[in-house]
Amino acid sequence: LVKSVIVASSDKAYGNQELLPYNEKSPMQGRYPYDVSKSCADLLCRAYYETYNLPVCITRCGNFYGGGDLNFNRIVPGTIRSILYNKCPIIRSDGKLLRDYFYIKDGVESYILLAEKMENKKIHGEAFNFSIENPLTVLEIVNNILEAMNSDLKPKILNEATNEIKQQYLSAKKAKTLLDWKPKYTFKDGLVETINWYKVFFDNIA
Repeated sequence: LVKSVIVASSDKAYGNQELLPYNEKSPMQGRYPYDVSKSCADLLCRAYYETYNLPVCITRCGNFYGGGDLNFNRIVPGTIRSILYNKCPIIRSDGKLLRDYFYIKDGVESYILLAEKMENKKIHGEAFNFSIENPLTVLEIVNNILEAMNSDLKPKILNEATNEIKQQYLSAKKAKTLLDWKPKYTFKDGLVETINWYKVFFDNIA
């Protein structure tokens, strides 16, 4: 018997909005394929809850970062790898895109907490944003990593990215209020652990 289902959505489900930060009442209006897939999944979850009383909750988080992510097209692992190999980090956008960054350990803890809280059937069918509520630009992310790694390298800004929403960030007020949730890591705390993980990883494959 399935007692509860947690569906991992994303802040991308909200699409482009004039009013920020996103809250859980913001409409689902993804525009690009990935974003639309998240919007659709959210709506289907709500439909199955309303129609069949499915015990489901939805999580909406920003950009996860942390050790173990080997997709080096992502800004955090890609930048760390570049610096470790003494190469200038690449920014595909103009560096001004504003995003939430959420440490993976906080992400895991938020999922576990939500699963435990789902014993309360009153939250079934609900979506919850999880965020440290400290959005950063891509350039700020890269500069934070450069500083944390004591690097004098300079980022190379390509300004080639297209179909990107300029600003996306979340309010976590609902999770804090209804779930008594709070993040354990600041961005810089999570970054220190992340950098250390990749140092060990690349030392082991050298």
